Amino acid sequence: MRKFNVTVNGKTYAVEVEETENGVAPAVAAPVAASAPAPAATAPAGGTKVNAPMPGLILGLAVNSGATVKKGDKIVVLEAMKMENDIVAPVGGVITYAVKKGDTVETGALLASIN
Repeated sequence: MRKFNVTVNGKTYAVEVEETENGVAPAVAAPVAASAPAPAATAPAGGTKVNAPMPGLILGLAVNSGATVKKGDKIVVLEAMKMENDIVAPVGGVITYAVKKGDTVETGALLASIN
C-alpha cells in the first residue's frame, strides 16, 4: 500500500493506492478534514452590512447582538493568517450579528448588520 496526498481544485485528499499483480491499482480517497465556512446570512432590510474583508476565523464578538454601537467601535475580532484583525462599525446603530465565535468565514461573508 502506497500513500499519497493529492490536491484537486484546492481540496486535499489522502489517497492510498494498492498495487496489484495485473497492474491495475484501485484507489480510495478520503477528504482531509477541514472546517466549513459559516453559511451566508442576510441583513435585515435597510441595515448597513458589515462584510468580512478577508477569509478567517471569528475569534470574538466585541458587543452583544442588539447593543448600540458608534461608528469606529470594534465589533468583531477576525483571525486571518495568524493575525488578529479588529473589524469596526462603519456606522452607528443597533448591531445584529450573522456569525458567532468560532465560525470560519470567507471574503465578503456577512458578519453583522447595523440599523
